[in-house]
Amino acid sequence: MSQNQLAQIHLKITRHIEKHSQLPGALLPLLHAIQDDLGFIPEDSYSLISKALNLSVAEVHGVVSFYHHFRTQVPGKHILQVCRAESCQAMGSEALEQHIKSHLSVDFHETTEDGAITLEPVYCLGNCACSPAVMLDGDVYGRVSASKIDGLIACARETVMNSEAA
Repeated sequence: MSQNQLAQIHLKITRHIEKHSQLPGALLPLLHAIQDDLGFIPEDSYSLISKALNLSVAEVHGVVSFYHHFRTQVPGKHILQVCRAESCQAMGSEALEQHIKSHLSVDFHETTEDGAITLEPVYCLGNCACSPAVMLDGDVYGRVSASKIDGLIACARETVMNSEAA
């Protein structure tokens, strides 16, 4: 990242800290706000957050690392989440996971080499009646097969290629 990009990120984080630091139990709302804005929570922001909330850096790191939802790296252009809850497992999500990992050449919490897709596990999308389920960029899909996920991945990659060509 360029110095200008880093400065912009620092400014955004500082603004979120100013907005949330006086709230009771401010850490989680602050972390959510930062991730919603940036797509991740930079590890170098932990010291700013800890000072503002009178916490240790270890406490901030502990919360970020405890919750699977939080990312510490820049995500891909698209986020693909695979449900790992019992209903989805009973309906074949483990085989679907393996197919996706093989197709994308990544594991959970990794981003494809082209930066298009980040793969994440999720522990219930509330779509149990239509298991196995995935979520792509906030949209939930049920009864997902290998061919259906291949189509979703192809569409996601196409949007990345189209946006880069524009």
